[in-house]
Amino acid sequence: MRIPIQVLVYPVRRTEREWEFLMLKRIKSRGGFWQGVTGAPKNGETIIEGARRELFEETGFHSITLIQTEITYIIPMENRWIAIYPEGTKEIPEYIFIAKIHKAGPPTIDPIEHDEWKWCSYEEAMNLLSWDDNKRALEFVQEFLNKE
Repeated sequence: MRIPIQVLVYPVRRTEREWEFLMLKRIKSRGGFWQGVTGAPKNGETIIEGARRELFEETGFHSITLIQTEITYIIPMENRWIAIYPEGTKEIPEYIFIAKIHKAGPPTIDPIEHDEWKWCSYEEAMNLLSWDDNKRALEFVQEFLNKE
């Protein structure tokens, strides 16, 4: 049974001229959409521990600085998820993280979850995203990084 909490991690790297965002494409049977790293903490993990583990599992990156942002939003419960969450779950909060990648080689993606990846400019990443909440989160991350 999954904990009714979700994390979204945007892996970023600094190039000579801009920040780039790592986008992952879900396999077709899981929706075929582009996103950052997503997942849920496991029992006993803190939110930040879950975000760090999910990042490693989905990309292989471990040389990082992980930043928990102040951004969170609510994902309404969908019927297709009822079997994986505790009875009575009506919504799932999603917490947003930034992972500054220090050794930004190619990720090692899990073909069970993703079939493509790409480092993107902010504009490219924004155009790949499907959901408004993900877009607002990416916008916040871009603003946060531009202040540094």
